Amino acid sequence: MRLFMPAATETLHADVVIAGAGVGGCAAALALVENGFRVILTEEFEWIGGQFTSQAVPPDEHGWIEKFGCTARYRRFRTAVRDYYRAHYPLLPQPRRNPHLNPGNGWVSPLCHEPRVALAALEGLLAPHLSAGRLRILPSHVPRELLRDGATRFFELLVVETTTGSSRRLRGGYFLDATENGDLLPLGRVAHLTGGESRAQTGEPSAPVRARPDNVQALSVCFVLEEHPDREGVIARPERYDFWREYQPRLNPPWPGRLLDWDGLNPRTMQRMRYHFDPHREEPGLFSGLWAFRRIIDRTQFTAGFYASDLCLVNWPMIDYLEGDILTCGAIERQRRLDDARDLSRSMVYWLQTEAPRPDGGVGWPRLHLRGDVVGTADGLAMAPYIRESRRIRALKTICEQDVSALHRPGETLAERFEDSVGIGYYRIDLHPSTGGDNYLDVPSLPFRIPLGALVPVDAENLLPAAKNIGTTHITNGCYRLHPVEWNIGEVAGLLAAWCLREDTTPLKVSGDRARVRRFQAMLERQGIELAWPENLVLDDGDPHAHAR
Repeated sequence: MRLFMPAATETLHADVVIAGAGVGGCAAALALVENGFRVILTEEFEWIGGQFTSQAVPPDEHGWIEKFGCTARYRRFRTAVRDYYRAHYPLLPQPRRNPHLNPGNGWVSPLCHEPRVALAALEGLLAPHLSAGRLRILPSHVPRELLRDGATRFFELLVVETTTGSSRRLRGGYFLDATENGDLLPLGRVAHLTGGESRAQTGEPSAPVRARPDNVQALSVCFVLEEHPDREGVIARPERYDFWREYQPRLNPPWPGRLLDWDGLNPRTMQRMRYHFDPHREEPGLFSGLWAFRRIIDRTQFTAGFYASDLCLVNWPMIDYLEGDILTCGAIERQRRLDDARDLSRSMVYWLQTEAPRPDGGVGWPRLHLRGDVVGTADGLAMAPYIRESRRIRALKTICEQDVSALHRPGETLAERFEDSVGIGYYRIDLHPSTGGDNYLDVPSLPFRIPLGALVPVDAENLLPAAKNIGTTHITNGCYRLHPVEWNIGEVAGLLAAWCLREDTTPLKVSGDRARVRRFQAMLERQGIELAWPENLVLDDGDPHAHAR
């Protein structure tokens, strides 16, 4: 699909400007244009889609997803992914007929698929609105300035810069921050938090005594591997391979040894465990091994010979980057850390190819190949880092551990029943090791609601969070950060902006008026957004395989 690229000095106008075309940004844009609003959607990278595409991470979903528990638009996206495979790929008859087709048969998700197919599905959903002129997409644009209307709580202009250095001025009635890191918040001096709060701030049982703004979940640079039957694919030895080969994370509780190793920790029990990896002997199924973990193509589902190998998406603990966060440092240090994270991932590839212990007693799989073409890059790694934790607004409502944790709501089957619910989700409170030295925090949650108050900043009128930057804590971000929830957040942020433009009101006024909240919720339900879980939900039936990453 051809994306709109304006002239170098152009000022563009829209009803709503969305910064960030990830999962939440695409959902917000789709909801807005389908309701007749004009939208400008910017994106730092070449591909729209965020976690689905440029970050190369198939969706993490709960076990009820095929029946309920997501928005109607998210369901349309999932259907579009499956329809694309049926229309364009040589599937065998049985998987073609399977209504729950999982192209990769990865056991982490019921829909493990290629990033390019997710991109095609999103572009297909948005294409009519590009054609009609309601939507303009600006790839490779980074937010640089967010300007207020004088000394008010309203914003009037976003300045974005291209990779070539030219800038665009974007004017809108509303601005949505759907960036992966909450980048508009510091630009607009919007009150926000990073990293971990203290127990005194949140009252959360798992929070530490001291706040750590730089204590952020690890990011990861993912990649796709195949095992070629006829030729070796060993990459050049990475620049810092010796460092990463011996690297031992400084975590509490301690990591069992080197990061580049098959020994790790069970996130739930914190007991030592050994990962299994074997491209030749991993059948589909829970805990079958790392090759099938996030596999995005299972070649046995396609015509014999079409694929020389499965395609394995690597998003494993060994590529979690723990040497520093990218939210509290300057631009130069941020880029250094991102480059370092890419070097860690390349070192993981090289270790797999040359030194990793094999089940047969040998070492290395030299026929493993990086598939950069699958992720759209020349170096073989995903074009964007997988971001687990963003800046977060100071919101009217902050969702805390006590609201969602099964451990702290004994006898309950559902999380806090927020009356101002604008959506639902479910995943364990799943925090990866963090840059401040914390190891895993992985505890059961209950199926939860998304309160409207968590989307409303305390100090801005026409700026809304539309991704992982809502009013969660460091801890509850661990269950509100996954694909279906981010989509729901983005979609509702778009619909809230639309509602406020039509009603000539503001999110603060909507949230503070019970009658307005109910009218807004009725509109959301008409748009296919579920606001509450069934009260008779049987929790075991919806286990989202939350051990998986």
